[in-house]
Amino acid sequence: MKYAEVIAQLVKDGRYAEPTIPQGVYAELHAAKKIRDLLTEDLQTVQGQMHNWIDRYFPEFLTVFKNWEGKAVLQFLRLYALPHEIENFKEDALLSHLRKSVTRRVGISKIRELKKAASKSIGLRQGSNMAKLELKTLLDKYELIQLKFEELVATIDTLLDEIPGVPQMLAIKGVGRDTVAGFFAEVGDLKEYIYPRQIIKLAGLSLKENTSGKHKGKTAKSLGPCCFGFE
Repeated sequence: MKYAEVIAQLVKDGRYAEPTIPQGVYAELHAAKKIRDLLTEDLQTVQGQMHNWIDRYFPEFLTVFKNWEGKAVLQFLRLYALPHEIENFKEDALLSHLRKSVTRRVGISKIRELKKAASKSIGLRQGSNMAKLELKTLLDKYELIQLKFEELVATIDTLLDEIPGVPQMLAIKGVGRDTVAGFFAEVGDLKEYIYPRQIIKLAGLSLKENTSGKHKGKTAKSLGPCCFGFE
């Protein structure tokens, strides 16, 4: 009841702001942010599923390669082979397969390390055909998501080129294209605002001075619930 009274008083006093609905390029950026959020969720799901697959069928794999998302490592995974099968591959055959996607020189020592790990693997062997199909499905999904990310980034870059003030914002140290895109996706056209404080309130930012006793600290930003970045 108390909150209703407070809201009613704010409305009565005119202390409220009408929401700004993004238009044109700003609406496109707003939609792009939602697509990026969806792709990020999908990517995190696939990453978790890949780790689960590796844990079940080749748990020693990540002792050889610290990150399965590297270009060379993805090419190894594209063998669609379980450890007991990798063990039977010749070193030259593995090296040839690797160089289909990685042109730089890859040491034979890493291949030998992989074969050694495969020979001692405690991974599952049951249901091997479906295990390979699962791996292929996950890698296909992963690469599709990465492709969609690349397409989205290119689209966002094109949209940013249409917005005045973007070069000046990018000139600020520590501010990247993702942050700028996220900012305009949420705020919209700056011409819709009269005072800078309107944007600060929209962002959920408030200036707060760090003061304790006789100590007077620097003024810092206190973050509210709204986040502009494409995290």
